[in-house]
This record gives sequence, C-alpha cells and structure tokens, in this order.
Amino acid sequence: MSGETITISGPDGSFSGYLSKPASGKGPGIVVIQEIFGVNQVMRDITDGLAAQGYVALCPDLFWRIEPGIDITDKTDAEWKRAFELFGAFDMEKGLVDIQKTIDTLRPLTTGKIGAVGYCLGGQVAYLTACHTNVDASVGFYGVNLQSRLADAKNIKAPLMLHIAGKDEFTPPEAQAQIIAGLKDNPHVTIHTYPEDDHAFARIGGIHYNKASADSANGRTLEFFKKNLG
Repeated sequence: MSGETITISGPDGSFSGYLSKPASGKGPGIVVIQEIFGVNQVMRDITDGLAAQGYVALCPDLFWRIEPGIDITDKTDAEWKRAFELFGAFDMEKGLVDIQKTIDTLRPLTTGKIGAVGYCLGGQVAYLTACHTNVDASVGFYGVNLQSRLADAKNIKAPLMLHIAGKDEFTPPEAQAQIIAGLKDNPHVTIHTYPEDDHAFARIGGIHYNKASADSANGRTLEFFKKNLG
C-alpha cells in the first residue's frame, strides 16, 4: 500500500502531508505526527500500516516553516545533528495550529472521527493535540517534555493514551514521575509504562527497537483507536 502527497492549507501558508487510504477508501481518520526526522520512510510506513488497518491516515510536514520536505534518518551523526537543530527551532504553538488544520483537512475524507498518534517530538505534540484541538482520541509514544506542559491537561476532553519508556534517555525518572503524578487523576488519560525500554523502542530499525514492547504498544494503540474511533 502506498500513499500520496497532498497539500494542507493553513493560516500561515500551505504545507504537504502524506495521505494513505484503506482499500475500502473510507474509515475513521488518524493524524500521524512525526519524530524529529521529518516525514521519512518510518513515518510513511506507519501511515501506510494504519491505512491497512482501515484508517484514512495523514502525516503532515510539521517542519515546513523551518524547511519543507525534511526526510532524514537516524543512521548518521550528521542527520542526528540536523534533527536536533530542527527540534530546537520547532515552534510548538504554531505546530498545533498546523495539526488542527490537518484534522480539518482530513475529517471530510473520513467517516467522521479523527485520532492522532505521535512519536518522540510527535509524542509531545499528540499530548498537546489532546489538550488543544478537537481530536477524538490521541496516543503519544515516548513524548518529550510533557512534564513542562502538565498544566495543559485541564483542557483534555477526549481519550488520551501515553506510552512511556522507563529508561528513556530524554525523559529521566523524575520527569516520568512528574508526568504520571500529574495525570493519574485525569479520567481521560491512560498511561502504559515499559520499564526496561529506552526512547524510540517502537521505531523499527532504531538502536533501541524492542519488538515485544513495540508489538504491545502498537496493539494497545489499535485497540484504543478501535474503541474510540469506531
């Protein structure tokens, strides 16, 4: 299954998104939110995989304001350096505007409900998508810096699932404890922890990839979307 590139029109300009549809051509929607490597093969494969599960999936280019069309890997030092530069330059609030426009663009192509799933940087965006957009359900994988945005959780009105890596090099134990404590009483939030896993344990081909944990997290995610998106 392969997708197509479409144009998403936002208030500050147009940007691209990778769209993949199920064989039936219709279904609920899912916004796939990129890591710090742009809309690369890993993200396109995730988008195609969700389409194979019956979802209309769309992965927007969230780095377009910095440099459109970023498509790099996690395989070289130079690419990691560029990825962290992009992460540092990313404007989260404008990114959330782009996510809302992506949801608005995707919804007419679906049966109505929209979910979001994000990884790494996208994990934080997915969390904030639950806080600040009209998404129907969100999932964040090993989101970074969530502990600095816990006040936003009061705005969550739809189900949110978080997958936390216990040995995440970018989210130390004290930050994880803050996140869990800050969200434990929120009825919309479900948190799963993977105690022995490091950041990006679900990135196929990544140095910390753990198939068992990835399969568990991905299975929980699909069940969550099936329940909340129909």
